[in-house]
Formats: sequence, structure tokens, C-alpha cells
Amino acid sequence: MRDLSTLTRRQGATSPLIDGSVRPAGYQLRVAEEPVLVKGFRRMVRGLEYDVAEMALTTYLTAKEHGVAFTALPIFLVRGFHHGATQVLREGRIHEPADLSGGRVGVNRGYTVTTGVWGRAALADAGLDLDSVTWVLSGDEHVAAYAPPSNVVPAGGERSLEEMLMAGELDAVVGAGIDHPDVVPLIADPEAAGMQMLRDRGIFPINHVVVLRDQLLREDPDVAVAVYEAFAEAKRRYVADLAAGLEETEQDRLLRRVMDVTGADPLPYGLAPNRDVIEELLDQAARQHILAAPVTLGRVFVPVS
Repeated sequence: MRDLSTLTRRQGATSPLIDGSVRPAGYQLRVAEEPVLVKGFRRMVRGLEYDVAEMALTTYLTAKEHGVAFTALPIFLVRGFHHGATQVLREGRIHEPADLSGGRVGVNRGYTVTTGVWGRAALADAGLDLDSVTWVLSGDEHVAAYAPPSNVVPAGGERSLEEMLMAGELDAVVGAGIDHPDVVPLIADPEAAGMQMLRDRGIFPINHVVVLRDQLLREDPDVAVAVYEAFAEAKRRYVADLAAGLEETEQDRLLRRVMDVTGADPLPYGLAPNRDVIEELLDQAARQHILAAPVTLGRVFVPVS
């Protein structure tokens, strides 16, 4: 039985893999202890430290475009709506997305962070020209070779995005998750807005995928199907629990609401049921100047389903 070093975290769809009740046929997942998952993303992007790794979707696509030798399985572990990602001062001058034109908006960590991509997409859908904004980053990119557009700048200094927003130096922030009575979501009732997008367009945004090192795929072609089937079985068990009434976490609650709207699996794996949402993200990544070239799904996903 071959050991596979694995980066993921315990959540509903992965718990059976972590506790060992589900295993890839012929393999053993050795799950790393990584308290801050995004630090594991960076090590995978820059050093290929794991055989199997959970990875933010836009980080993956950016890394793939810049030659990082890993490829994704169509396993989509984390999804969510991001209409609430953009926050503003309750008593500030910004009342709707178009008001941000010509302004400065803070972005948590790097410009290619997937939450930021989906958050900016919601602003664009609401009428904002994203190129009219100066995006101010609180951190750098996982993919060091990526060069952002000219309207993306580092925050610099030691102050947080929250401090800069409160001081009036930023008009809004995206992805910062500020918990302060004077800070509110720019888009009113963001969960309702997300559910409306789901009803109207069938879009339930994907945040995380699973990637395998290309060298491992070359050495052991059977590994892709084995890992995919194990993750899929773990997820099926979780979805069955959701259907039976599980609602212990915010993730459970959100996924149960999605099930109520769609009448279907809220975490579908495979390319066929996810083509629309993946193509939406690819379109947004191109519009936001993250991806420079068109992407063929067959090049960035292992064909396992």
C-alpha cells in the first residue's frame, strides 16, 4: 500500500478520509497537520511538498499557467457565496458597488485569492467597472511569478485592512471578514443575493479543488481514479447526513439551503455538473487579468469522471 502525503482539513466532506473510514483503494492518505491551510497552499505551489493537496481554485489555475507541475482532480471541497465579501463603513460614502469607481479597495492577502475573485465578480455583476478601482493588497501572491495589473498595489506598512478602512484610507475591503459594528456588507442581504444567483443562473461558486503532483500521475496512473473515488465516497456519506438533517456548522446550514433550492447534491464532483460554474470563474479570472491565456478544461483537470 502506497502512502500519499496529503494536505487537507477536517470538514464534512473529508472527515471519513481523515478518520480512515474511507481510503483510496491501494493507498494510504497521510494527512499533514496544517493549522493554517493557506500556508500549505503556498508550500505546495512553491515546493510541491505533498502528493495530494487541497488547493484554492484560482491559485491552482494561476500556478498551472505559470508552469507548476500539478494537475487538479474535479473534486470541489469548498463552495460558498461571496456577495458579503465586500465590506464598507456603515456611515461612509459608499452605498452601492458603482460608488467604488475611482476608489481604493483593500483585498485580503493576494489579488488571485479565490474569495477575492468571486467577491469582485459580484461587484461587477452589480455594475462596477473593476478596472476603475485601485485594489490594495494586504499580502503577496502564492504564485511568485504572477504579475498583477497596474491597478493592483501593495498596502505597505504595518496596519491592517481594518485599520485602513476605519481611517478612511480605503473605501471598502474584500475578503477581510471584519467583525465591527461600524462595518457592514456593501451588498445588502448577501446570502439572499447568492441564493438568487443560484436560482437564476445555477452558479454555486467553487473555492477549493484537489491537486496531484504531475510526477506522481506519471509514475502511477491508477492513483487519480483511486483518490477521486475515495473523496467522492467520503462526500456521498456527508451529503447523506445532510439529507438526514445534519446541521451542526455554518457549512452544513448553507449546503442544506442549497439542497432545498436545487433538490440535488450541493457538492457535486466531476466536470459535467460543474462546467457552468468553472467557466464562470475562468471568465472572471480573465476579466480580472489573472489568467493571460484561454484555458481548456481537459488540460487543467485529470479526466477521471
